[in-house]
Amino acid sequence: MELYSGRPSAADNRQDREIRVYDLLDSLQIGYRRVDHAPAETMEVCKTIDEVLGAAICKNLFLCNRQKTQFYLLMMPADKPFKTKELSAQINSARLSFADENAMLAYLDIRPGAVSVMGLMNDKDNNVRLLIDEDLLADEFVGCHPCVNTSSLKIKTKDILEKFLPAVNHSMTKVKLGMSMKK
Repeated sequence: MELYSGRPSAADNRQDREIRVYDLLDSLQIGYRRVDHAPAETMEVCKTIDEVLGAAICKNLFLCNRQKTQFYLLMMPADKPFKTKELSAQINSARLSFADENAMLAYLDIRPGAVSVMGLMNDKDNNVRLLIDEDLLADEFVGCHPCVNTSSLKIKTKDILEKFLPAVNHSMTKVKLGMSMKK
């Protein structure tokens, strides 16, 4: 794996959803580093990518309430356990579960394994509420996918919060999840 600055030089073999991410980041003058890789389907694979990026790829969970009327994108450190009860109490939404692939495609234009804050650019009607664990907000960089799981980006957290989110008409809710499992 090699670390690159900015978008790929050619769009060959790139999905449209990925190219749209680069177009938006470039138009917002948000700098980013990129690494291309085999599909990142587990957090263990992401650890290797993290080393190349020099930033941790966070865990991104696409959730919904029991009635499937409220949707959430949760960004949290990869080494923290996720407990629905803990999060539900903070956002006043009982019975959270993982949203299905159809909702993920409809609202974020993302497939399972590639869930990312970048998908909010496709949520024009603000159907998805962004939740970010407070520990991620303390990190200088965020590692995320550009709506595909074959590339990963390193972006300044400040740029996500101050440039990207306003541009895609989203805000975030800070949450506090359990303790990290790091030793």
